Amino acid sequence: MTILIYSLWPLFALILGGLALRRWNFPGEAFWPAAERLNYFILFPALLFSSLATAPLDNPALPRLALAVLLALGGAWLGLLLVRRLRGWPAARFGAFSQGILRFNTYLGLAVVGSLHGQTGLVLAALLLALMVPAVNVLSVWSLTAEQGVSVRSLLWPIVKNPLILACLAGILVNLAGIGLPGGSDRLLGLLAAASLPLGLLCVGAALRPQELAGEKTALLCNCGLRLLGMPLLALAVARLLQLPALESTVLVLFFALPTAPTAYVLTRQLGGDSQLMAGLITLQTLLSGLSLFVVLALLR
Repeated sequence: MTILIYSLWPLFALILGGLALRRWNFPGEAFWPAAERLNYFILFPALLFSSLATAPLDNPALPRLALAVLLALGGAWLGLLLVRRLRGWPAARFGAFSQGILRFNTYLGLAVVGSLHGQTGLVLAALLLALMVPAVNVLSVWSLTAEQGVSVRSLLWPIVKNPLILACLAGILVNLAGIGLPGGSDRLLGLLAAASLPLGLLCVGAALRPQELAGEKTALLCNCGLRLLGMPLLALAVARLLQLPALESTVLVLFFALPTAPTAYVLTRQLGGDSQLMAGLITLQTLLSGLSLFVVLALLR
């Protein structure tokens, strides 16, 4: 229990620090978008690439982990489609609600895994991201554009240009080719990766919008309950069904217990979704996850 507290509180201190710095306008409004772009296009891809370039891809648990992701995401998606049919939600609302259930805060997830399980956990988490990020991106775009008709290009283009997915693919290709990270490149990538997670957590805090929590309290609370408690329970059931090893089960459940991604707000605005609801979901889930993650991890341990 003490280990969990020591592992989690610094991460949420950084998130709250980012929120405070943004409210105090330090170091300036222009800093945060630039920091997010630096992290998204350079620092975070460096972390994923270096982790996957040296990962043990012959791990016998990987096929079962891929199946677990497919079953858990597929089950959640079918449930969302059923709710949409029963409630008659338009795509704008359904897109925000489904992203609140399906998407996850990658920065926080890797920070928690790294804090608890070190490099071994980070490698496994990077493999999990290579499976989940493309699937979640496709489902997110589809949910926001279902009423407009969905083309193959509109679904695949966000994946093709996603630097996180490209970094995962590049790392896997380098691994399979047996090239490794020679000539000190592992040190360079390690330095870039070390800057990624703290900067990412500060940016998560800076993106929070507490003013959006005033409306739609029922929808916000229902979505938070499903994401922070319902989804990890679903992932745990799948992990038990497939008899995943302990570490793989922990990482799977953790990523299904994370709050939704701050980038969901940008996608929702771009595709005409309910951005106010999305901002409220991101903020409330992130704030509540300080407690829910502690509970989920404590139960797992």
